[in-house]
Amino acid sequence: MEPVSELEDDGRIRCGWANGSEMMRDYHDEEWGIPVAGEQAMFERLSLEAFQAGLSWATILRKRPAFREAFRDFDLEYCAGLSDRDVENLMGNEGIIRARAKIEATRSNAAAAIDLRGDGGLEGLISGFAPARSPEPASHSEVPTSSAESEALAKELRSRGFKFVGPTNMYALMEAVGLVNTHLVGCFRRNAAG
Repeated sequence: MEPVSELEDDGRIRCGWANGSEMMRDYHDEEWGIPVAGEQAMFERLSLEAFQAGLSWATILRKRPAFREAFRDFDLEYCAGLSDRDVENLMGNEGIIRARAKIEATRSNAAAAIDLRGDGGLEGLISGFAPARSPEPASHSEVPTSSAESEALAKELRSRGFKFVGPTNMYALMEAVGLVNTHLVGCFRRNAAG
């Protein structure tokens, strides 16, 4: 069993993945697993999870300021209105992940999120798939990578036109926004999350 680890400089016990760098520690301590409020905040998280597919989360965090600048803080109207020329310009932006399919998914996902406004909105839809109970992992190997709820959420989002919304990255989204708590048992954030 892989225990939570202790960072030498502050003595707090936290999930082992958080101790690789100050950036990851700060993300773990101050953001990961904490509910977000508002359509734009949820859309940003959904979009960043799509860009993360196949990459490390540390890569996304390092590039997050550039993503926010490129997509105007993930303003839905702006993202939905991106022209093909805008997409080409984003393909030349070295500050972000230059994957055409992911950039185009951000555009189409913004339009799909706007369409949800008359039906409870993006935040309401995603929050509606929160599980009744979170797992209680003692080690990283016990943390699920998907769930019945994340599979159902991915299916629902795809039926509404969203892209890059598989069960694994939707589970990661649910973890990130506090819908499921996978802080390891013993982590100081375990009972403070959500």
